[in-house]
Amino acid sequence: MKTNIYLIILAAFVVILGASCKKGYLDKSPLSGPSDETFFTNQDELVLAVNGLYKYAGYAPLDNMPLNLSIDNGTDIGWDRNNSALQSIGKGNHDSNNTYARDIWREAYKVIAKCNFVLDNLYKVQDKATPAIFNRSKAEARFIRAYTYNYLTDYFGDVPLVTNMLKLEDAQLPKTAKATVVDFVLKELTECAPDLPLNYTGADVGRASRGAALAIKARTALNNELWADAAEAAKAVMDLKVYSLHNNFGALFSYAGQNSSEIIWAFQYLRASKTKTHSTANNLLSRNGQGFSNKVPSQSLVDVYPCTDGLNIDESPLFDPQNPYKNRDPRLGFTIALPGSTFFNYQFETHRDSLKCWNYNTTPATRVDNQDAINAFATFTGYCWRKYVDLEDKIDRTNSELNVIQIRYAEVLLIYAEAKNELNQLDQSAYDAINLVRQRPSVAMPAILSGKTNVEFRSLVRKERLYELAMEGFRQSDLRRWKIAEKAMTGNFYGRVQRGLVAAAPQIDDNGLTDYSAVPNRADLRVIEVRAFNKNRDYLWPIPNLETVTNKLLIQNPNY
Repeated sequence: MKTNIYLIILAAFVVILGASCKKGYLDKSPLSGPSDETFFTNQDELVLAVNGLYKYAGYAPLDNMPLNLSIDNGTDIGWDRNNSALQSIGKGNHDSNNTYARDIWREAYKVIAKCNFVLDNLYKVQDKATPAIFNRSKAEARFIRAYTYNYLTDYFGDVPLVTNMLKLEDAQLPKTAKATVVDFVLKELTECAPDLPLNYTGADVGRASRGAALAIKARTALNNELWADAAEAAKAVMDLKVYSLHNNFGALFSYAGQNSSEIIWAFQYLRASKTKTHSTANNLLSRNGQGFSNKVPSQSLVDVYPCTDGLNIDESPLFDPQNPYKNRDPRLGFTIALPGSTFFNYQFETHRDSLKCWNYNTTPATRVDNQDAINAFATFTGYCWRKYVDLEDKIDRTNSELNVIQIRYAEVLLIYAEAKNELNQLDQSAYDAINLVRQRPSVAMPAILSGKTNVEFRSLVRKERLYELAMEGFRQSDLRRWKIAEKAMTGNFYGRVQRGLVAAAPQIDDNGLTDYSAVPNRADLRVIEVRAFNKNRDYLWPIPNLETVTNKLLIQNPNY
């Protein structure tokens, strides 16, 4: 029995049979039924094979949610109610049989195998394809492979680097040093970027662009503390002059924002032809909205958003514990459904004594039983995620076709700001980058004034990433890069006071971590679970046990 990574290679040629995830260009059937011996024979087959790579890259390791939308719920800012393998990672009691980590490893290597198949075979049609399509297709396959290796190294550290199709007898491979894999990723993205168009139109919208390659290069470099490479790649994206921030932050994660110039690359979905959909809305929605509320944000995340004067709630005179959501950074309400707000056309109230609420789906509004207070499986923390929940999915919450952003311009700006600071090059361009994010019209937070020390700016950019990027899949990598996971992921994971409010602001440190020890009614906060983080183990996930059993050269990560 050989490792699962490489068994899949034997069937890699079926990539052309996969339904595509892009509206239009992925909604196609093979022009013919080529065998693995004859594939590829023409340009159309090459394009179809590359189309299939996008579908496989967008796999869902849990509850039919794309990876980046589920993973934050295993960190300090979110929780998965389902007693799942992701919940186990968050709690710190996972082992090498953890299915969330296993499925990411397995699916990632399926994607890599399919990319290798395309790259090993595309030369068969080089003389039958236009140079532009041939070079673009090759670059797309290299991009998707590099994108996949980027997060594999983030989560697992050293991993096998496989860049060609392997015969079964060659499948026993050891891990490759993380630094070597990262160098490979950066080189691949640098080399493929020039062959990728700046943008696409019509049916090709959704393919990897030059900006996408440079942005993933910047992300990879940042997560590996290669500050100069990160700043250079981020600046290259900025210099393309293709992207700009979406004015309405909340709309960016809705159908209305799908064509925003802020989006650099997004997974594409299409319900009509059953090409590919996801169930994000169903997992995040309130009980009144007939969702499951099984992925929910923490009380600590709610409390870390500053007041509109830019100060933490433990410092700002604008903070009122009796009206805790008033005068706050608007991104709090755009990211999280807060008690007292309207969510999916219902009054959203999670106070346990709020037995009735308003249903605004009727005219006039009517009073109905408040399932968000009385249902046993209503949100355990008292809050719901709002990003990627859109009323257009009301009819079919389990089959959303809302595109899921993988890279957006705000992330690039924050990469640039962080990297410049860590290079001790804190100049006006770094302030301009972070202030663009803070001052988009719908957010309009105070500008960061120049003159900050490196330590002060580091605190500001770390918090800004949390305000801006929560529930988009970055938190785990951030905690690891900043070496603060053992503090963030240890102790009580809190939800709201079930029949009241937090009596006073918690203390908020320079990293945006909260301390409730001095809050008078701390004992009334709902303890969702008690977490642990082993700093000698948990900065990496375990290599799946099945892989180390079947591949004797694959050494398990430390202390698993």
